[in-house]
Amino acid sequence: QVTLVESGGGSVQAGGSLRLSCIGSGYTFSDYCMAWFRQPPGWTRDEVASISTFSGTTFVPGYVKARFTVSRDNAKNALYLQIHNLKPEDSATYYCAAARGPCAVVLGAGEKAYTYWGQGTQVTVSS
Repeated sequence: QVTLVESGGGSVQAGGSLRLSCIGSGYTFSDYCMAWFRQPPGWTRDEVASISTFSGTTFVPGYVKARFTVSRDNAKNALYLQIHNLKPEDSATYYCAAARGPCAVVLGAGEKAYTYWGQGTQVTVSS
């Protein structure tokens, strides 16, 4: 049974930083492309960072590229998202997701490309 569990969300002031974590189990973590999505209330779920199986390739859209860094530690079955200079518009539920490759096709392709999903962690940024 595949399980993805996110943690690290919370309420922070604008300008602060957060590091989100996602731990995968029930599958061979290093075989899967991994991603972070976020979904504000009433909005679509958007891919904000993704990474290939052995970290050789990442995708981060331009509108967050300067502030979001994605990384993974396959030895720990862990995916991370470091967010700097948080803004109120970053407030959302953040989800991690996993997909089989090829990652060159999956990364940046959006939620339909991903098979497994976590339950999400809430991030609230106050001004």
